[in-house]
Amino acid sequence: MKLKELIFLATILSLTGCADGPTESAAEFVGRIDKEGTELSKELNAAFWVRNTYITPDTAVLAAKAGERGLEFESKMVNQAKQYKGSEMDSMTARAIELMLRGSSAPAPNDAAMRAELAQILTDMEGQYGAGKYCNTEGECKELQELEAVLADSRDYDELLDVWQGWRQVSPPYRKQYQRFVEIANQGAQDFGYKNLAELWKGGYDMDSNTFTIEARSLWDQVKPFYDELHCHVRAKLSETYGSDKVPLDGPIPAHLLGNMWSQTWDNIYPIMEPYEGVASLDVTAALVEQGYDEVQMTKTAEGFFTSLGLPALPDSFYQNSMIKKPRDRSVVCHASAWDIDSGNDPRIKQCVEINEEQLGTLHHELGHIYYYLMYKNQPSVFKGGAHDGFHEAIGDTIQLSMTPSYLQKIGLVDEVEISYEATINKQMKLALEKIAFLPFGKMIDEWRWKVFSGEIAAEDYNAGWWKLREEYQGIKAPITRSEADFDPGAKYHIPGNTPYTRYFLSFIMQFQFHKALCDAAGFDGPLHECSIYDNKAAGEKLGNMLAMGQSKPWPEAMEALTGQRSMDGGAIIDYFGPLNSWLKDQNKDRSCGW
Repeated sequence: MKLKELIFLATILSLTGCADGPTESAAEFVGRIDKEGTELSKELNAAFWVRNTYITPDTAVLAAKAGERGLEFESKMVNQAKQYKGSEMDSMTARAIELMLRGSSAPAPNDAAMRAELAQILTDMEGQYGAGKYCNTEGECKELQELEAVLADSRDYDELLDVWQGWRQVSPPYRKQYQRFVEIANQGAQDFGYKNLAELWKGGYDMDSNTFTIEARSLWDQVKPFYDELHCHVRAKLSETYGSDKVPLDGPIPAHLLGNMWSQTWDNIYPIMEPYEGVASLDVTAALVEQGYDEVQMTKTAEGFFTSLGLPALPDSFYQNSMIKKPRDRSVVCHASAWDIDSGNDPRIKQCVEINEEQLGTLHHELGHIYYYLMYKNQPSVFKGGAHDGFHEAIGDTIQLSMTPSYLQKIGLVDEVEISYEATINKQMKLALEKIAFLPFGKMIDEWRWKVFSGEIAAEDYNAGWWKLREEYQGIKAPITRSEADFDPGAKYHIPGNTPYTRYFLSFIMQFQFHKALCDAAGFDGPLHECSIYDNKAAGEKLGNMLAMGQSKPWPEAMEALTGQRSMDGGAIIDYFGPLNSWLKDQNKDRSCGW
């Protein structure tokens, strides 16, 4: 059960004691859920908030019990909602019933013992990940954030390898638990009427699972040629840096050299990749430090972007209740996340903010979730969600695309903005190392899970299946021999945390589509990569109106309300990165690309 689904689960907690057949109309059933769900939602979310911000054995017990209760009532809700299928009802009630029947990412089996075991496993895995650290042979221990800093800054091949391998010692202890999770969740999906958990996950996009699979593949095919050009150039530069014996020019890139623990974004190796040395260097991190920014001021800066669009200020409770600084006295889950504790009345973020440019961007991302919560707070409980899960992830990242040099200058973090071809290529390279490099990673994580859930990847082949897909999609390889004694998928939070990941792939496509639509609404006339919607109320109104829809309508209607299109499309990415794409093709013309 995932954090952003807790609200949905809690809305059905009023179903204890339901009779075998419907004793109320579908509209009455939906209305009762909405009326009684609010306080129970708050209770369930509070248990998980405490678990994530105070990792102790006691909070594990509380979270597991809350999760078990939520799973039990979800099971009852789905079973009752099934009884209304085929009944006559108004369109809004029908939409509510449809959403209820989709369940959550960890569907609850009808068996009580299995529900309890599922809740315990999910709590344990997330807790083990959150408390994870690597201790080297000298007894020096580092938590994930410290290990990530080494990967971001070091260019020592062996040091990078040690840190990369060290973090992956965290996940093998819960490999068997993950295997058991798959068994139980698959049973839950079958109890809900799906073939397996993969079919349930793919069924959450207002289309059948096969159509969605084709749609997602089509989006990847649109952007893959650009990724291939980027991969080819990055491999060549890394080979120059580390030597062709360590980075051959005809194979996958070793995973530990890309500046990120999971090779999911590559922007930390920008100093190696900078096309035109020293041109338009924007040292936002240095500016933040020099100007004495703290965690609260960084958060308020991100809030200021949203309020400049005409969206409401955050409630005082946001700053009172959020965790935006890593506590010194306890273990917490530092992975940044946004929370809707009380149906839009108590939104919070949990983030161990550090004073740097990357964390400032992350704050804009998390506040995208928060403003979604605020704008759809008046919807019935069952409609409090993104049009689909990719929408929720895309909003803050759409705002990030407007964090242009001109925007940074307006808020005092950049002194001068250099406008030239070389400056454009440098800026686009840095962004492509984040946005384009991420796309195959965003696609392959759920490709692995779908194959695991369906049985195509057997439990004894978890790691081999993982690395096969990483090479196929990303063109990277493990830097050392891996075996089935390892559990490398589990070294990424979203696996033990059970967060579906296709949402991120879709969001990285849609954010450019959204950005283009909002720039059009703002009346911007110029290259898409130069547009910032900061301080534009017309763009803000268009965005706010779409956010307020929640998931009350199928996602194509929300897409149309914002962009005028009814489908997801990667065309805006190609438009945005046009200058860099041409530059990369020129750089690669005499190289042998592919792996």
